[in-house]
Order: sequence, then C-alpha cells, then structure tokens
Amino acid sequence: MQSPQSPRPSTLSLSLSLEKATILGHIKETYLLWVTIAVHIPKEQRYTIGTRIENKFLDLLELSYATYFTPRERKAEKLDRCIYIFDIIKFLIHITWEEKLISHEQYASLAPKLEQIGTELGGWKKSLNNPEKKNHAALGVEKKK
Repeated sequence: MQSPQSPRPSTLSLSLSLEKATILGHIKETYLLWVTIAVHIPKEQRYTIGTRIENKFLDLLELSYATYFTPRERKAEKLDRCIYIFDIIKFLIHITWEEKLISHEQYASLAPKLEQIGTELGGWKKSLNNPEKKNHAALGVEKKK
C-alpha cells in the first residue's frame, strides 16, 4: 500500500522533465483557472463556447509540450501553431466576457496570465529567429540560481 505522502510516479517523472519549462506551467495554471471559471457559465454556453475554450487550452498544452521537446530546426512551425491556438483562446475568452458569460473579476484574473503566456510565446519565437542570442527568459526557462 502506497503512503498518501509519496508522490505519484507519473507526476514525479513529468515534473522532472519539465522543471525548466515555465511556459508550460503558466499555460497549465491558466487552463486550471479557466476550468474553475467555466463551471459558472450558464449551461447552454458552457457546453458550447466554454467547452471550445477548454479544448483549445488542452490543444495548446499538448502542442506546447511537443514543441518543447522537438528538435530546434523543427520548432518554428509548431510554435507558430501554438501562437495561433493561443490567439483563438484569447479571442473566445474575450467573447465570453463581452457577452457577460464571465464577470469582470473573472476576466481580470485571466488577463494577466494570458498576457504573460503571450509574452513568453513571443519571446520563444524571437529566440528561434535569433539563434545566436541565448535569452532564457524569452524561452520561458528559469535561470539557475
């Protein structure tokens, strides 16, 4: 019998392989925030636009993960797709706010997280376009202390 305090092996191995991929963590955090917000959307819209946003977040998480582990020479195309999916997420979330499906407070809690992800995706793309410049912040990678 496994003790309640020991980490699950799948969680441990994943966290070890992604410890420097802060952008993936930020996308995951924002997705989890969205899930807590989406349950308050009226049922009809929750199962249309709410589910669409959730699925796009999952697509973004999956593709960002794949991009992170893709060889550098093939990252740009996948990263462009990540940016496209992210732009769709922002657009759909803005619609939910405009249609008053989410509150100003909920939108305000999402906005800075979305802005941070956008900045990190843009920095990641910029670093791929300028391979001679090593900018760990742009990659969403924390510097060693």
